[in-house]
Amino acid sequence: MDAPKESGLRNVSSVCSIPEMDDFDLTKLLDRPRLTIKRERSFDERSLSEMSLSRGLENLDVAYSPGGRSGFDTPASSTRNSFEPHPMIAEAWDSLRRSLVHFRGQPVGTIAAYDHASEEVLNYDQVFVRDFVPSALAFLMNGEPDIVKNFLLKTLQLQGWEKRIDRFKLGEGAMPASFKVLHDPERKTDTIVADFGESAIGRVAPVDSGFWWIILLRAYTKSTGDLTLAETPDCQKGMRLILTLCLSEGFDTFPTLLCADGCSMIDRRMGIYGYPIEIQALFFMALRCSLAMLKLDSEGKEFVERIMKRLHALSFHMRSYFWIDFQQLNDIYRYKTEEYSHTAVNKFNVIPDSIPDWVFDFMPTRGGYFVGNVSPARMDFRWFALGNCVAILSSLATPEQASAIMDLFEARWEELVGEMPIKICYPAIESHEWRIVTGCDPKNTRWSYHNGGSWPVLLWLLTAACIKTGRPQIARKAIELAESRLLKDGWPEYYDGKNGRYIGKQARKYQTWSIAGYLVAKMLLEDPSHLGMISLEDDRQLKPIIKRSSSWTC
Repeated sequence: MDAPKESGLRNVSSVCSIPEMDDFDLTKLLDRPRLTIKRERSFDERSLSEMSLSRGLENLDVAYSPGGRSGFDTPASSTRNSFEPHPMIAEAWDSLRRSLVHFRGQPVGTIAAYDHASEEVLNYDQVFVRDFVPSALAFLMNGEPDIVKNFLLKTLQLQGWEKRIDRFKLGEGAMPASFKVLHDPERKTDTIVADFGESAIGRVAPVDSGFWWIILLRAYTKSTGDLTLAETPDCQKGMRLILTLCLSEGFDTFPTLLCADGCSMIDRRMGIYGYPIEIQALFFMALRCSLAMLKLDSEGKEFVERIMKRLHALSFHMRSYFWIDFQQLNDIYRYKTEEYSHTAVNKFNVIPDSIPDWVFDFMPTRGGYFVGNVSPARMDFRWFALGNCVAILSSLATPEQASAIMDLFEARWEELVGEMPIKICYPAIESHEWRIVTGCDPKNTRWSYHNGGSWPVLLWLLTAACIKTGRPQIARKAIELAESRLLKDGWPEYYDGKNGRYIGKQARKYQTWSIAGYLVAKMLLEDPSHLGMISLEDDRQLKPIIKRSSSWTC
């Protein structure tokens, strides 16, 4: 796990810009002022037509030439000390560094939390793949890429382990949910114990870990300009193994991924089984990141073909059937049922009477979002923060849809943000529905934890989405809310209550990704060029023709 050569980092410019919106001038469509940001396309945001197999080899040489650099070039920010930092920032960095985990003298990640007041450690002393992502981005933005490289390589090694739960063997490409480093001071040895779901609550394997690993590999490449890591045979194989799990053929009639409850950030039973928006958005983003990093050798060509076909189908499916706005809600409300033909309008046989009452009041005239889940005769109308923000960053959302999601944030600020950003989902489920959906889960009571709790870690995703859509004022307002309480409250994992007013009843203090999420949000706002690490530009080749009215035309 050798660190990248210092000279390689010096060759990367610290100046870059945010990708350009397509042909739409959204400022003319909206009545409120918007920040105008210069946008340019980067090498891996080019259209899929440019990645065709006939020209793929040529483009790969351009994208991955030794000593070259990525299109966004977001290395350590040269301007990070050019502004007056908030007093919380120094405290946050100290706390983040205290969470570092070392393996044989090298930092390989950060523990989930170091709440010394808590007697039950459980698995909060482990390095979680999804939890480490904001920490990794913070270190990359601060010019410290070595820990991220170490993490990527170490988790790649763990992927190669045999994974069994009882007598069943997991897929070869599965990434761990977490790992723990055990130090033996007498023998002076370090060993790693990984959890692929066999120790998790409900024994569910993390579907999102592999996607986050691919996304983080691209972020590392973008930040450092080190193209060699992604090109190594081990990383190429790791990506292909993850993709093999996701692109395998089965009985599915949809391009979305079928998942169990508890397979993502919401890792307890919350009724997200089926085709949850969080997994679909991460899947889409990981596919696009892989498309840019896979070599077009004999094995890579096959995967590029499969990825391109899946992206076209997935983008159409998500933008057509998961998207809801005022007009679409009205259309669903008027749906006929039991249609049997290829010309059916109500393709999933959604029963209008199943639409919950709260949706009609929640949906503004101007705004929209991707619903939580769509499957036969079932549409989960809940709003999920992570899935919608990743949809914006990956350009799964069209520019118009991304703008509508931001309109929803502004129109429903009290519901989605309240006194602490931001709600993991909205609304909470309660009473009889809570008993049925969660199995009477005492941790996921209404407006708590995954059931409508407020999670500070999501601040970085909101900030990135705001910057990409040209609305930094939304992020600034959310960050100011967080700054009023996070430090004095001891960096809680989550907040409870309809407005996010109370520290979560079982929330750990000094939660690492709450700390890192705040730091990443601040650095993104101060230097928007960092957005290139985690943002993909819209690809016109993926745009479906959606023949229905949308909220932004209202």
